[in-house]
Amino acid sequence: MTRSVWLKADDAVGDWDARRKRITAGLEAGVDWVLVDPDDVERVRELGDVNVAAFTSGDAQVIDEAESGADPDAYVVGKDGEGDGTVDLPSDFSGSADLSTLRRGDDRAEGAYVRILSEEYEAFAEEAAAEADYTIVVGEDWTIIPLENLIARIGEETDLVAGVTTADEAQTAFETLEIGSDAVLLDSDSPDEIRGTVEVRDEAERETLEFDWAEVLSVERTGSADRVCVDTGSLMDHDEGMLVGSMSRGLFFVHAETAESPYVASRPFRVNAGAVHAYVRTPDGGTKYLAELRSGDEVQVVDLDGNTREATVGRVKIEKRPMFRVEVEFEDGDRVETLLQNAETIKVPTREGRTAVTDLEVGDELKVYREDTARHFGEAVEESIIEK
Repeated sequence: MTRSVWLKADDAVGDWDARRKRITAGLEAGVDWVLVDPDDVERVRELGDVNVAAFTSGDAQVIDEAESGADPDAYVVGKDGEGDGTVDLPSDFSGSADLSTLRRGDDRAEGAYVRILSEEYEAFAEEAAAEADYTIVVGEDWTIIPLENLIARIGEETDLVAGVTTADEAQTAFETLEIGSDAVLLDSDSPDEIRGTVEVRDEAERETLEFDWAEVLSVERTGSADRVCVDTGSLMDHDEGMLVGSMSRGLFFVHAETAESPYVASRPFRVNAGAVHAYVRTPDGGTKYLAELRSGDEVQVVDLDGNTREATVGRVKIEKRPMFRVEVEFEDGDRVETLLQNAETIKVPTREGRTAVTDLEVGDELKVYREDTARHFGEAVEESIIEK
């Protein structure tokens, strides 16, 4: 599931100066959507590149008169109407309604905004979700139970966006029923809460990997090859690196160059990842050949506990260097290998700790990420492929 953060910045926030400050903080933090009134769509476009949703009255004529000329990426109906309680629900409403109740004749609306004021509004949101691409639900005195109910009932027919006011509430929304909402709508001016909510989103998106230990069978010189250094736009910690290897079913953990040495300064943004043919793991669980990486691509960074995050490639350096061929064997007898540069600065995790490739010996054990599926153009496939 891809999570996202929406930032509420309509006229309830205050004047344009107050809204602008909130939106700017959101852009700097990396929110995915900004939800505003129609007159602010063009203003948001001028501030930065972000998806923009606009509240509408659900009245096509009023919308046409209010629009500033810039179209949002999505229209959301429900504000100042049945969705927020400004207009009472239909007198004959008995848990049967749809998005048309909020649209009032305007067919452009893709999203529904509903404040959960009672069980009737919860049912109303459920019915609107059957047609809405995005269903925004904002709890009042009680929040968890309605969200649990809607997560259980709505399924995948809509993106469920839960209203929150803090990063802690966002984390709860993303974890509810172990499934969580697809997104959160944050209503806060605090840059710390905005950044915190984006960090919660990123944490919810990340996978945690499990490593196996594999015994080193051989470390042999193989002559020179075209070696790839992956320089990212992020600083990596001492226990972080990337997963690379000649065979997709077994990727070696290679540390970032965070260690100081008497001869070479540390490069904590860099992983000396091996030869051009090797795979590197990406944040979507796929792989790319090292030779394919370009500035702007994303690669997966992982730590020794298997926690992952994404990093943007800033530069790829390919140079001819002397190499080692490292072959390892798992307990079940499966063997994998990779090519790594013959240099003291390339380090891998062993049972004894961080070890330079030049100091590896037969019998050492390395951390390796195993995957049972084969790869075709970087995607996991269920087919028989022999790698040797």
